[in-house]
Amino acid sequence: MILGITGGVGAGKTTVLTYLAQRYGARILELDRVAEKLQKPGAACYEDMLKLLRTYTETAGMKGQLLQKDGSFDRSAVAALVFADRALLEKLNGIIHPAVRRYVAEQVKNSAPGELTVIEAALLLEERYDEICDEIWYIYASEEVRRERLKNSRGYTDEKITGILKNQKSDAYFREHCAFVVDNSSDDVENTFRQIDKGLSLHGIL
Repeated sequence: MILGITGGVGAGKTTVLTYLAQRYGARILELDRVAEKLQKPGAACYEDMLKLLRTYTETAGMKGQLLQKDGSFDRSAVAALVFADRALLEKLNGIIHPAVRRYVAEQVKNSAPGELTVIEAALLLEERYDEICDEIWYIYASEEVRRERLKNSRGYTDEKITGILKNQKSDAYFREHCAFVVDNSSDDVENTFRQIDKGLSLHGIL
């Protein structure tokens, strides 16, 4: 079965993924990590990204290193470029997102009979992974809890958190488009685990 996991930043999706892997032996595909893997030298996105970024910087008369000594992309340098130019970001996404989707489709195709595969991404719905997943679950946490977690775990300022939350889909959107909601607001992680167990049983995944 293919289970999608989504939700806003700070909701605690990693806690859910860890439990699914440890308790149910799920195979986890975190799309951010898949994308990072596919950008490494020799991987699916590397050459197209390198060509695009070199053309962009040369055309703009920019100087600076795009690559690290091992040939991998300097992620900070690339992030600075796309932060300043949304059109460039969209072009990069046009390379990365289809490659990630192909990778995931291949992984799903090669799943063992009866295996639980979990696909996680904040943009799971926007990227139409509902076409691949049997179900998509929304991992919820209150804004207050999310803010506190982001400040404590990542050192984010209130201003940065507000900017991030402003650009993410609303709670109502996630609830409308997902089959099941796991409330991960509580400090009692066992409460979250009980909801996951219930969801897997209730929706016939296991």
